[in-house]
Amino acid sequence: MADSVNSTTGDGAEPSPDDRIAAVRDGALAALAALSAAETADGLQEWRNRYIGRSGEVTLLLRSVGSLPPEQRAGFGQGANRLKNELEAAFDQREAEISATTGPVGAIDVSLPGRTPAKGRLHPITQTIREITDAFAAMGFQTFEGPEVELERYNFDAMNIPSDHPAREMFDTFWLDRVDEEGDRSILLRTHTSPMQARIMETHEPPIRVVVPGRCYRYEATDASHDWHFNQVEVMAVDENITFADLKGTLYEFARRVFGPERKVRFRCDFFPFVEPGVDLAIDCFNCDGDPACRICRGSGWLEILGAGMVHPRVLRYSGYDPERYTGFAAGMGVERVAMLKHGIDDIRHFYTNDMRFLSQF
Repeated sequence: MADSVNSTTGDGAEPSPDDRIAAVRDGALAALAALSAAETADGLQEWRNRYIGRSGEVTLLLRSVGSLPPEQRAGFGQGANRLKNELEAAFDQREAEISATTGPVGAIDVSLPGRTPAKGRLHPITQTIREITDAFAAMGFQTFEGPEVELERYNFDAMNIPSDHPAREMFDTFWLDRVDEEGDRSILLRTHTSPMQARIMETHEPPIRVVVPGRCYRYEATDASHDWHFNQVEVMAVDENITFADLKGTLYEFARRVFGPERKVRFRCDFFPFVEPGVDLAIDCFNCDGDPACRICRGSGWLEILGAGMVHPRVLRYSGYDPERYTGFAAGMGVERVAMLKHGIDDIRHFYTNDMRFLSQF
């Protein structure tokens, strides 16, 4: 209705101020009434912009007050303001009428087919943790969790790691700013999940068969195979007459369940302070037959997946168990390493860069 502002009377004379206001009013109300219930919020907003918006016709009327003769300005300005108020009230009423029949303007039309929401999924590390714990649950192991902020005596002393052990150095451990009565720091971010061995043995009587997943922290450089935080799964069984054969049979079954029934398993002697004797467990490379160019096993034909051994008698004694009566085995594995081996991933940092292109593959 922009032409109504500049229209002339039938004899070619300029319309009076009152006629200009009336023309805008009639056009605006007619256009508003024409908006049906099927109109969307866009239709109402377009009407509002055209008539009472910052560049609307009523606004143009108000801006033209200064071009009128002085004796007409007051009456014209008052009439234009009344028109603006009238149209705003009419707009609110029409909006309410449409909302009463169709719901709020811009609401979802429930008669339309719904949109399928995007489905999330578990992080690959969480998937791997569940796969590992499920494999041990099938063999009668319970799942426990422990604190990530740990006491020194559980993280080191109870695990047969003396005060002069390199693992206690600042460059391996995140110590918290809290000192004990002797002025020594005694609280840290746990460096492994092994402290739960002592915590569980202090509160449970044998037989014990547990797995403990959780996040660990170490002050070390980040590269393709190391990170300052990572996940471990601790495995422990304690009872009378547990032997190394029980350890081998349990870990062999775990490897077959997680990596496939055709996997071969290799045990080799290794050293860990909290077990005696200690071994590392490796599976045959599923990517090659000892090819020197293999990027996963680097030509060795074997992939190391965890360290294990018989629970050290000192660890049993520290937790109040009689090592003459009870024996046990323990194992610890890095979850990221298991996931990297299963999926052929060559850089641990991919797990924590939040790149959906990578994560959506799992």
